[in-house]
Amino acid sequence: MIKPFYRSSSHDFTLLHGDCFELLPRFKFHFDMIFADPPYFLSNDGISVQSGKIVSVNKGEWDRGGTPEEINDFNKRWISLCRDKLKENGTIWISGTYHNIFSVANSLTELGFKILNVITWVKTNPPPNISCRYFTYSTEFIIWARKSIKRPHHFNYELMKSLNDDRQMTDVWRLPAIAPWEKTCGKHPTQKPLSLLTRIILASTDKNAWILDPFAGSSTTGIAANLIGRRYLGIEQEQAFVDISRERRIEIDNLKIFGNYRSKIKDIAKSELLQPSHIVSEGTMYEDLPF
Repeated sequence: MIKPFYRSSSHDFTLLHGDCFELLPRFKFHFDMIFADPPYFLSNDGISVQSGKIVSVNKGEWDRGGTPEEINDFNKRWISLCRDKLKENGTIWISGTYHNIFSVANSLTELGFKILNVITWVKTNPPPNISCRYFTYSTEFIIWARKSIKRPHHFNYELMKSLNDDRQMTDVWRLPAIAPWEKTCGKHPTQKPLSLLTRIILASTDKNAWILDPFAGSSTTGIAANLIGRRYLGIEQEQAFVDISRERRIEIDNLKIFGNYRSKIKDIAKSELLQPSHIVSEGTMYEDLPF
């Protein structure tokens, strides 16, 4: 029996402390959507700029790359495990840079997924390139793929269009990196902004959907999910990051903070289709996690 590291009182946020390779095979449950922010393998002892200061690019041993063959094997193994946890009409979103995204795309194709889009996230506030020998790195990529080539996937097309001034939303998204108010409980070195995860979740799920994140980090996926009435299971192996995740979820139990966060996220503030409450009843008729 798996024991959660943390579960919210409303059961809409569950966090497991451990390795996704070990935990995913241990339960049977199928999710509506998966978001994954796997290692980019960027930790190469280089330097960058953050808040005007020169910092190391090293994130931790979990982000140190191996050979191309080892990276390909890593990506294929975790994506295969996640495929088993998706509903037949479910979709997966995977973020990356050129360091890992080609390997991810190849793994998805080999495992039978249909790639739907490759989103280009253009950061409106990227750090400068201090070497002055390259163009400034200002983008990341997010692959969106569905489990089945033939089975239709869920896409809230009209909502995305309404959030884009009644025009079709393109695959280029101009969104800022994380803001100071998203770091009140601590910061993960590769933390994604709530605005990015909110758009992803709004695009591909309905209220009460279950969302899995196998590399939870500080659980931005889960916070975004709860802000818009979805449910979340995150898996994270680093103690420091599960601690931050728990504190972030406890923080939004404060309704003032919850409302403040929703008001800061443009896609939520613009939408008239969302319900104001993030609470999922424990007596819900929807399927619950098996632990």
